[in-house]
Amino acid sequence: MRLSNMADYAVVVMSAASRHCGSARVSATDLATETGLALPTTQKLVSMLTKAGLLRSARGTGGGITLARPAAAINLADIIEAVEGPIAMTACCDTHKHALGQHCAKEGSCNVQSHWPVVNGAVRGALAQINLAGLAR
Repeated sequence: MRLSNMADYAVVVMSAASRHCGSARVSATDLATETGLALPTTQKLVSMLTKAGLLRSARGTGGGITLARPAAAINLADIIEAVEGPIAMTACCDTHKHALGQHCAKEGSCNVQSHWPVVNGAVRGALAQINLAGLAR
């Protein structure tokens, strides 16, 4: 399993945002500068992470970005799923791909298909055990 660049960058942005936890709000520009990511990429990630309920964003004077909940209550699985969607190791377990009409050629005759949800759960469980507070240290 390999994370996309966007999922990797989301972890980097969330780690940077968590280091500002408890202080004044931080801007997307500040996060881009701090992480070395391009501003448009950072803005896109802030939007995705806000939509997923991991960040809060406020506009105007005194606005900026803060964590939506404590860093210890946000885990790696939450961050990855905010960018990638539900963790699914194979296409037959990816409900997003099914919604787009992308099906596996072996679907219906595969002997291991019923086991993939267990694998997906184990991977998600392992990622869920790593919280943002630990990542940001």
